[in-house]
Amino acid sequence: MAEGARQAASLSGPTWICALEQTAGRGRRGRAWAMPPGNFAASLVLRPDVGPGDAALCSFVAALGLRDALLGAGVPEGALSLKWPNDVLLNGGKVAGILLESIGAGARIDNLIIGIGVNLAGAPAAAEVEPGALPPVSLHAETGVTISPEDFLDLLAPAHDRWERQFTTYGFAPIRTAWLSHAARLGETITARTTRDEIVGRFADVDIEGHLVLETAKGAQRIAAADIFF
Repeated sequence: MAEGARQAASLSGPTWICALEQTAGRGRRGRAWAMPPGNFAASLVLRPDVGPGDAALCSFVAALGLRDALLGAGVPEGALSLKWPNDVLLNGGKVAGILLESIGAGARIDNLIIGIGVNLAGAPAAAEVEPGALPPVSLHAETGVTISPEDFLDLLAPAHDRWERQFTTYGFAPIRTAWLSHAARLGETITARTTRDEIVGRFADVDIEGHLVLETAKGAQRIAAADIFF
């Protein structure tokens, strides 16, 4: 993502940058992201014609592309689910994460960088993630599938492009419908932790702005950003 930001102004169109080794990986809210050898780390640099609110919806596009790429690698369809707002789960464990960063000022976005990490070959130890978080899993350990980062990018790039074109042409509505059809724990009670509150409720929906909708004792609550715990 840092390299994408460095090159962004000189790129003529959408560009993937893939790192075969990563020593300063990061996740949401500045958390560290571990990358054992053989895992996938890549960023897509875009110049979107959208505002900050719509740019945030690109994580749903990326999640659907990731799911299709994993299916293309040989993962059984029933083994995959999508965790709001930006994770892909394999057999209930976290196999991939998505991070968005924008470059611009005010309401203008000059470039959007979509960072994607996938545990292809190995996963960090459970002790390396925060208490209560889903355990990390790897594609190889869960399915026996072995694939190189370069070959995985060959699956991911066209898969993401298909969903990106649909988003650009038809808006978020079909993306939302597709994402919800694969959502983890939809209809179940989950916990959302924001920077200020902890909200427990039934995962009822994702609205047209990409917000999580929880049905709580105080009524429906729309949550724009949070960490989710099952």
